[in-house]
Amino acid sequence: MVLFIPKRMEHTSMSDKTIKRLHPALRDDIGDLLTQRPLPNPHLDQLDPFLFLNHHGPQTYPPDNHGLPFGPHPHRGFETVTFIIDGMLTHQDSAGHESIMRAGGVQWMTAGRGIVHAEISPRQFLRDGGPLELLQLWINLPARLKMSAPAYTGLQREQIPALAAGDGVTLHLVAGQWQGVAGPVASLTGVFMSTIALRAGASLRLPDLLARTVFLYVVRGSISIAGQRAAAFHLVELNEEGDCLDLTAEIDSLLLFGHAAPIAEPVVAHGPFVMNTREQIAEAISDYQAGRFGAPP
Repeated sequence: MVLFIPKRMEHTSMSDKTIKRLHPALRDDIGDLLTQRPLPNPHLDQLDPFLFLNHHGPQTYPPDNHGLPFGPHPHRGFETVTFIIDGMLTHQDSAGHESIMRAGGVQWMTAGRGIVHAEISPRQFLRDGGPLELLQLWINLPARLKMSAPAYTGLQREQIPALAAGDGVTLHLVAGQWQGVAGPVASLTGVFMSTIALRAGASLRLPDLLARTVFLYVVRGSISIAGQRAAAFHLVELNEEGDCLDLTAEIDSLLLFGHAAPIAEPVVAHGPFVMNTREQIAEAISDYQAGRFGAPP
């Protein structure tokens, strides 16, 4: 008997992704808040659907400080994910959510059709000062979801699964699935999101990345991918080819790692609004000015 194997089944081996370009975070302080931004940058507008990343700190605030400068401001059309690497943060919004997030915590906010929120320092931090380091990532929503109801999830460190992903590797799973474990955030668009801590010399293989946009930012330390080094404060843009990512930590490292299906729609951004057309931006501004986003916190 002759067994016929269709051509599409002949090749089943996985291939590894390689680095296309490294994007350094560019300094753009906000008042006395040390801020570096790897996305957008002069060479990359977005990594669809990932729009924006601010890396605040690390720095140490003195006692009796002014705290974070992010008083009430509006958003529409996307989601914000904030990682409290160190320090603390108070969140308040026009949908009635309020929480104080501490080191290791993550807050995931769906702005949807419109929300006004504030991210400020709690009284304890204003009084005592201390270390602070934050990451804020903006993730786009497709046209069909841009006018979703606003939502907020605040997760402290102990509410986020810390999974052993190899010798010397801990994956903190925020959204998506990892080896049968589901993250506590159910993303509207199937985004996988995590932070990964690796000890020096540790290696990790990340699978199932075919047709996904990978977001990889080195928060601390240094890693190597296919013999190429990526140091702290660098966004790693990967080539589309390949379905797995192999990386090794050269020193103790912390990574922001996520992936998502690209949306492939027009993006029109204006300040805190991200829509598909200029007309929708004008409508967002009008709705905000008319108070349709709710009362500021």
